[in-house]
Amino acid sequence: MSAGASATPGKFRRFRLRLVAAMMLVVATLTATGLFFAQRRAAEDAEREVHRDFRSALNAIEAARETRAAALKQRCLTLVRKARIHAALEDDALDLLYPNARDELADLMGTTPTAVPSAQAGLHAKFYRFLDLRGAVIAAENSSDIGRLTAGETARLALPRAPAEPQLGYLHREGSGEDDLDQVITTPILSTTTRAPIAALAVGFDADVDVLSAGDNGIRRGIWSDGRLRLPGLDRSSRARLVTRLAELAPTAADREINFAIDLADAPHLALGQQINPGSSYPTAYEVCLYPLAPSLEKQRRLRWQIIGLGTALLLAGLVASQVAATGLSRPVEKLAADSAKNIVQLDRAEAALEATQAELERAARFASDASHQLKTPVAVFRASLDELLVRDDLTPTVRDELHALVSRTYRFTGMIEDLLLLSRMEAGQLQIDFSPVNLTHLIDSWLDDLSVLPDSLPIEITTDLPGELRVLGEPRYVSIVLQNLLENARKYNRPQGRIHITARADGTTARLTIGNTGSPIPGATQPHIFNRFHRGTTGENIPGHGLGLNLARLLARLHGGDVQLTRSANDWTEFEIRFRLAIPEPISVASPT
Repeated sequence: MSAGASATPGKFRRFRLRLVAAMMLVVATLTATGLFFAQRRAAEDAEREVHRDFRSALNAIEAARETRAAALKQRCLTLVRKARIHAALEDDALDLLYPNARDELADLMGTTPTAVPSAQAGLHAKFYRFLDLRGAVIAAENSSDIGRLTAGETARLALPRAPAEPQLGYLHREGSGEDDLDQVITTPILSTTTRAPIAALAVGFDADVDVLSAGDNGIRRGIWSDGRLRLPGLDRSSRARLVTRLAELAPTAADREINFAIDLADAPHLALGQQINPGSSYPTAYEVCLYPLAPSLEKQRRLRWQIIGLGTALLLAGLVASQVAATGLSRPVEKLAADSAKNIVQLDRAEAALEATQAELERAARFASDASHQLKTPVAVFRASLDELLVRDDLTPTVRDELHALVSRTYRFTGMIEDLLLLSRMEAGQLQIDFSPVNLTHLIDSWLDDLSVLPDSLPIEITTDLPGELRVLGEPRYVSIVLQNLLENARKYNRPQGRIHITARADGTTARLTIGNTGSPIPGATQPHIFNRFHRGTTGENIPGHGLGLNLARLLARLHGGDVQLTRSANDWTEFEIRFRLAIPEPISVASPT
């Protein structure tokens, strides 16, 4: 005891340390997991916010661009309907084409003396040219009023043939830097009679890169066409990197849109390239928008540090709480262990006492078994002697009746000895049940036949509600003892002109047998004790018996996996229920014909 007590403090210290370590590990794991998911959720929300802001700004830019493009297109459609231009083309008077057009297109070129409203300033053209039916540019003698173009720029205005629909393209000006770009709208000129294209008017406007802005959101906008990029404010190295990336992704772009991230000037950007002249005969052009990610990343970093700070605070609080909780939880365990050390000694003593008691019980069981065996022989000799006396002829009737009563008592005494012997075998664990299917209906019918021929049987009506066959799992001898005891009780404790009713049925995997009889009910105070050994209630004071029948019947039924219970005893009716396991037949396998 002293050695265990001296080792206890060290054990408890180790237990407390392990408990604190386990709780700290759980707290740290939960906090780390929460931080991970919170940070990932914050990053996802920030990314969605960036894309939402970017897309909102792009929608505003696209709406402004489409509005300007529609205005330019409408302006060009108005110009190609000028009568003097149609007359020069349809009369094949090409030498009058440009002189007539100078007067008709003077307001487009901004050469009229009338002041131009500011709203129309972005709609002034930088040049215009006519294309013939084959798509070639019709030369002009003097280009000072129609805008100057180099030979290469003029060649890039040409088309395979005069278009039937307006065409949109972009023309990079030669020798004026990367950012000099013109927007070209080529509008077909239709015959007044056939409505077929006879020529086209190509008008060049300043590209809308500088005209349209995205406000204060930091978006920069440009045009990429024919391998060249106009995007003001972008250094040469970043321009080259962006052009290379666009050239790589454009051939595989889905829905005429390129979306990617790129580092420009050591700063991350989100880039979007969207084709703006689908179906045009001019080279494909993309509107390129750059959205700086640095503000968003800085916001994410601040949010990440806030989450980490909050998580660290929670972790520290959790570690302190785990220390306090571990201390509080270990105290009851320490007390429990101290009490357990004391209880172990008491348990050892109790086990020693139990072993001694068990030995006494085994000796008592052996004594009961031996006594039962020893008593059977003298009782049998006594009964044989009584039988010899009964065969004599000189006995008076009174003596003969007394001898018959003695023989009857020897049978009762033998039955009690057999019951005690069976009980001792059960208590010693020596009774083995050889389970097999037993026809319960057949056993009941057999015992009912025996009851009907007993000499002291009362005039009792017996009714049954039994199936034709009800098979249970058990050993026929012991199942018969259970039935015998319950049926004899129903007969002995009945009244003249009484009734016994027996029912049996299958309930799932259980067979339920009910035996009910008329007669004086068992008092309520006595009912909990009727299955005790040698107990006999007040109703059986004048009825032969030794108080072992119900106890023996219940023990045998439970050995069979069933039970015996009193279900009712009131108003001149007492009823017991016996349960056995139902013998379920195994399915018969039928071999398939070969």
